[in-house]
Amino acid sequence: MATEPGINMEAKIDARENPFEPYLDALKKVLEDQDPIFMIGIVVSLAVVVITVVFLKYLLSRKTVQSAVLLVGLCDSGKTLLFSRLLSGKFKKTQTSITDSSAPYKAKNERGSSWILIDLPGHDSLRPQYVEKFKSAARAMVFVVDSAIFQKEVRDVAEFLYFLLTDSVVSRNVPSLIVACNKQDITMAKSAKLIRQQLEKEMNTLRVTRSAALSAQDGSAGASVHLGKKGKDFEFSQLPMKVEFLECSARGSKGEDGEADIASLEKSLALL
Repeated sequence: MATEPGINMEAKIDARENPFEPYLDALKKVLEDQDPIFMIGIVVSLAVVVITVVFLKYLLSRKTVQSAVLLVGLCDSGKTLLFSRLLSGKFKKTQTSITDSSAPYKAKNERGSSWILIDLPGHDSLRPQYVEKFKSAARAMVFVVDSAIFQKEVRDVAEFLYFLLTDSVVSRNVPSLIVACNKQDITMAKSAKLIRQQLEKEMNTLRVTRSAALSAQDGSAGASVHLGKKGKDFEFSQLPMKVEFLECSARGSKGEDGEADIASLEKSLALL
């Protein structure tokens, strides 16, 4: 009889230490009494919810990461005027950019897709830092070429393109590449077809010389992303991203008072 009060006291202490135990026992009993098929349905439903949440999170993060269209190219290729024409349709006198410019761009399609259009400086001393800053956000890169003096700049254009396309982040994210052969209003402008052919030859040469230089430095040519297919002459069709060459004129055939000839570029941007 002397031990009963002690037993009751221990029971009360246990109850205070585990206040949720009665509820857990009741929940356990309810679950044990349920039909196994019902329980499988609950598990499957929870799995579907988890997978959906993870998938949506992935899509949203991808949309956030790759939400920009980059205008890149050498100095005086017409990037800044093209930037103005795409945004407002208006002619704007420009000068060499020393920093980036950005603004929302709404594509001309039924979906009303919107991107951040970013104009990057074209000076060779500034290009690397701005490419580094924005390359992860690139949904597409519009590489602007001065078609009128392309013959003199082919080496520089090829080197910049090579720099972009062998970048590990660009290679991994595979943004679309649109080579906009600008200044087609000038009589001596080269066609998009000719520019593509000459760039392929020049970049094939660059690939050989760069690979040889890397091998000489560390005994291996694997220090950067290989451009194109090994053992074959370089062609843009070998790249993992979508590549398109098109002709345009940010100035237009009627100059400052006329409209730009950029319909082909706007169409390509609408398909992103």
